Amino acid sequence: MPRVTVETVDHVARLARIRLTEEERVTFARQLDGILAYAESIRALDLSQVEPMSHAGDVSPLREDAVLDSLPRETALAAAPDPADGLFRVPRVLP
Repeated sequence: MPRVTVETVDHVARLARIRLTEEERVTFARQLDGILAYAESIRALDLSQVEPMSHAGDVSPLREDAVLDSLPRETALAAAPDPADGLFRVPRVLP
């Protein structure tokens, strides 16, 4: 017996305030039932020997921190459209 019936889909559709065609109701019931069956098959796996982890992989995306010299102020301001007094000048944002 399916876990998700057309009546279940109708109930959820009412809660979501959406209208479904008869074809959509049957399709969604079948698809949702398949999703739940797959989830149950995963729950049935014996994972007692699997160590808990916070990420799916063991790859660290972070690089090592390295202290480098900063960009000279003159070089940075050379690309600024309107520098003033050694600073970047920008249009006013707040009134």
